[in-house]
Amino acid sequence: MAGSFEFVVTRKKPVLVTPKSETPKGLYYLSNLDQNIAVTVKTFYYFKSKSKTNQDSYNVIKKSLSEVLVHYYPVAGRLTISPEGKIAVNCTGEGAVLVEAETNCGIEMIKEAISENRMEMLEELVYDIPGARNILEIPPVVVQVTNFKCGGFILGLGMSHNMFDGVAAAEFLNSWCETAKGLPLSLPPFLDRAILQPRKPPKIEFPHNEFDEIEDISGTGRLYDEEKLVYKSFLFEPRKLEKLKTMTNEEDINSNNKVTTFQALTGFLWKSRCEALRFKQDQRVKLLFAADGRSRFIPPLPKGYCGNGIVLTGLVTSSGELVGNPLSRSVGLVKSVVDLVTDSFMRSAIDYLEVNRNRPSMTGTLLITSWSRLSLHKLDFGWGEPVFSGPVGLPGREVILFLPGLEDMKSINVFLGLPASAMKVFEELMKI
Repeated sequence: MAGSFEFVVTRKKPVLVTPKSETPKGLYYLSNLDQNIAVTVKTFYYFKSKSKTNQDSYNVIKKSLSEVLVHYYPVAGRLTISPEGKIAVNCTGEGAVLVEAETNCGIEMIKEAISENRMEMLEELVYDIPGARNILEIPPVVVQVTNFKCGGFILGLGMSHNMFDGVAAAEFLNSWCETAKGLPLSLPPFLDRAILQPRKPPKIEFPHNEFDEIEDISGTGRLYDEEKLVYKSFLFEPRKLEKLKTMTNEEDINSNNKVTTFQALTGFLWKSRCEALRFKQDQRVKLLFAADGRSRFIPPLPKGYCGNGIVLTGLVTSSGELVGNPLSRSVGLVKSVVDLVTDSFMRSAIDYLEVNRNRPSMTGTLLITSWSRLSLHKLDFGWGEPVFSGPVGLPGREVILFLPGLEDMKSINVFLGLPASAMKVFEELMKI
């Protein structure tokens, strides 16, 4: 970073943006799939405002947020625990939190922070609720508008994963943009999550390895505690992705099944991460990924389903099984799990959660989540799409995020954090 310049963000007092008109009150049901990932997902978007002042842009964001919350009224409520002991929403109409802020620098500082993956700077662009001890004390949507000396501003968002998966979040943000431009919603939200209620009685028809408890026999937890977490992005352009698929197919010449880009990349990253973290050979390791079940349910979920339509699916093996074998072994394991995600598997997962009420254990685990097909970088409130955008940190240290790569949309940007010593090894393994 240049000299000893200190990056300072000065915030005004937060305000609550309530729905523009009266909305239903009371307890709102969240499905068992909404219970799974109780984290806040943080993203940022840099806009060059076409307004005369940033104050005009702030007013547009505030006014349109109030209007779109009428359609998405549960988002204006607060998370609570239902009489059944599950996370639900108390529809109070309290509203989303909005904070206006300004910095002492131009956008170049943020560009530098992104290129160096300095997450502590980017964290300043998303408002954290002071003193919040858990997800129940954080409103579902928290918005910060940070004005820069150069005239542009950053929209920083904290959105509850209990309320939205990636698809639902993208649809909410698109609706907000349409509202800002005075357009009717092209895809009104479908709010009734009771369509994903568990069966009565519950029927658990599959083994759900995604919930397996794993013991850390490699001391990896200590590594995370003792070393700085280093964030990096790795760009896999089509040539590299094709190479991974070729490597897999050449090693597994008996297989007639061609592998997909997702399967080849996931298998490669899982194997590489196990090697970088120096897991013991007999360390049990788990792979989880979020499969979008919207089109796989029978019948498919309604268009605009505003909630989690993703199902976590996973498998457990030993680190030695991955690190000690050709890439085709890891990729083959991934492929076998992808094929599992059917309507019956997903309903079995919903019923499993009803009976067991536990969340997936994250020890020895890698969770892959893909945003590479979401249109989050295309938000347009009326002054054009963001110049750049991205995640602020990760929802958990076990997460690898697939982001859109270059303009061609065929590249994948892989974003993750690892303890410093493990990241050194991982970087070498990425040179294929």
